[in-house]
Amino acid sequence: MNYSENVKVAMQSVKGNKLRTFLTAIIIAIGITALVGILTSIEAIEGSLTNTFSSMGANSFTIRNRGIGIRIGGGGQRPKRYKAIDYRQATEFKNSFTFPAMISVNVFASFGGTVKYGNEKTNPNISILGADENYLLSAGYKLAGGRNFSQSELQYGTSVVLIGDEIKTRLFPNTDPVNKVIHLGNNKFRIIGVLKAKGSSVGFGGDKVCVIPLLRAKQVMSITNPSYTISVTGEDPAQMEAAIGEATALFRNVRNLKVSDENNFEITKSDAIAQTFIDNLRYVRWGGIVIGTITLIGAAIALMNIMIVSVTERTREIGIRKAIGATPLVIRRQFLIEAIVICLMGGITGVFLGILIGNLLSMIMGGAFIMPWAWTILGLTLCIGVGLISGLYPAIKASKLDPVESLRYE
Repeated sequence: MNYSENVKVAMQSVKGNKLRTFLTAIIIAIGITALVGILTSIEAIEGSLTNTFSSMGANSFTIRNRGIGIRIGGGGQRPKRYKAIDYRQATEFKNSFTFPAMISVNVFASFGGTVKYGNEKTNPNISILGADENYLLSAGYKLAGGRNFSQSELQYGTSVVLIGDEIKTRLFPNTDPVNKVIHLGNNKFRIIGVLKAKGSSVGFGGDKVCVIPLLRAKQVMSITNPSYTISVTGEDPAQMEAAIGEATALFRNVRNLKVSDENNFEITKSDAIAQTFIDNLRYVRWGGIVIGTITLIGAAIALMNIMIVSVTERTREIGIRKAIGATPLVIRRQFLIEAIVICLMGGITGVFLGILIGNLLSMIMGGAFIMPWAWTILGLTLCIGVGLISGLYPAIKASKLDPVESLRYE
């Protein structure tokens, strides 16, 4: 009996036992869906992080108060807090930094603001950010309509605002918001621009933002002792380290640090935050592999039981095949192929569902379609491995049956 005949016999057995084949394939499909789905979703998250932070440029870095950066892990120890970067220090650095670069200064005036227009208002989850004329470029924002701040608006702290896409969608679904007057808390602001949709950036609410002039933010700020953030975008990526070195030296002088004092601020490259998240996603990846593996082990045990039952039910059939010349090798091959066919049925279904789930997440995050070839090949390879392991014992048992005794079996 050749392989094609083995496959035909296996398919006949599958069709003759549809219910148990379906249940076993479903168990395998769930395991592969968990494995491929989680790993594809992780690729989508990595892609979103990379795109989000790459829009800021490979030649940019951020200066912020030491101890308030993003930290993951750390054994539960709270980081030491240092003196905040105040308005004077941030503006002094901007005016004194002579290296060829674009400088932007920004600060959060509120993390839970409410925007109101007429009888409509948003949830109290709007970030109100004070910024200068360079903020949009340094943060990777683009204008969907209107304009950026003028120098006079920045100089005098005029009550004007740039709104995020989600605010525009919520309060101005069918009208142009430019030149409309809204309330940010108890203060009125005139809309001069609308930001293009940027996405949530894995939970950071990039479209739930209102950007107002830096000086105006200083006047309406609800946060006590705020710390200003400075973004530096160099003209030449090859000069990145030189720019960081000069910025460090200048800001130490601005902060009045002695030679022996350690830095009480931190400089973070634009891709460092993304890399921090990506590095920690490996735990999620391992979690997905463990979940998928445990499910596949359960599926392997179920498949082995089904194959043993199949050998018992088909004892007489095995006796007839041996009587007409089938060797033990042919019998073993038949049952192994049958187990692999069942696994592949579940595996292909699981791969399809896993890719679908992962790409739905990618679409939600504004990413492109992802075809995880490596994880697809891994999933199908695991299916074949599960089929071989699960079918091996039943196949050996079937091949060792005595043909005479098998023919007498009822």
